[in-house]
Amino acid sequence: MKKKTTTSGPGGGQRQLRVNLKTARSRTHSSQLWLERQLNDPYVKAAKREGLRSRAAYKLSEIDDKHHLLKPGQRVLDLGAAPGGWSQVAAERVQSVSGKGQVVAIDYLGMEPIAGVEIVEMDFTADGAEERLKELLRDGGADVVLSDMAAPTVGHKSTDHLRIMGLAEAAAHFAISILSEGGTFLAKVFQGGTERDLLDILKRSFATVRHVKPPASRSDSSELYVLATGFRKSAHR
Repeated sequence: MKKKTTTSGPGGGQRQLRVNLKTARSRTHSSQLWLERQLNDPYVKAAKREGLRSRAAYKLSEIDDKHHLLKPGQRVLDLGAAPGGWSQVAAERVQSVSGKGQVVAIDYLGMEPIAGVEIVEMDFTADGAEERLKELLRDGGADVVLSDMAAPTVGHKSTDHLRIMGLAEAAAHFAISILSEGGTFLAKVFQGGTERDLLDILKRSFATVRHVKPPASRSDSSELYVLATGFRKSAHR
């Protein structure tokens, strides 16, 4: 995959035309608005044009452009990776296609193959998942653990919040179990949603913990990412 596919972003020198939809009888108002937003989202259009699995690829690209998480030769673990946008970016930047770096992606949903990515079809919280990933990762560990997961919402704000944070905490514990010294953890959370428990876990284990919101994350979304760098393996001995 060429470098430009994950850094050129929306626009690409082409005129953006707005698409208007006629309301279908079988479509609810909310689904109509969502579909119009998707069709008119420049990141969605750019992702299709550049052969990326999802618009989310630009979120990781933008975070990495600013904070330099991904380096050639690193071992990357992508939790809840489907449909594979983050894995595509990681594979390019750690140069796993050439064999220099390594990307292992895990999701209980099936994924189409991605060049330079080893895909495991299972739930990362399932028994045996950690052992399976350690078998695949070189020297049994990772330098970077990524998680763009979000639990399915039920429409009840406090319930959705608890489910999302529970997933983020599970990802953090998993990262701590597999990261090498100095490693990095990046995970999706939501504004008003990074609970003390998660921050305490990360601050005990990493030198720096911060929140980041890339431009590709919609401005009207409460979505945020927590970025923890400088993993201290000694804190868990």
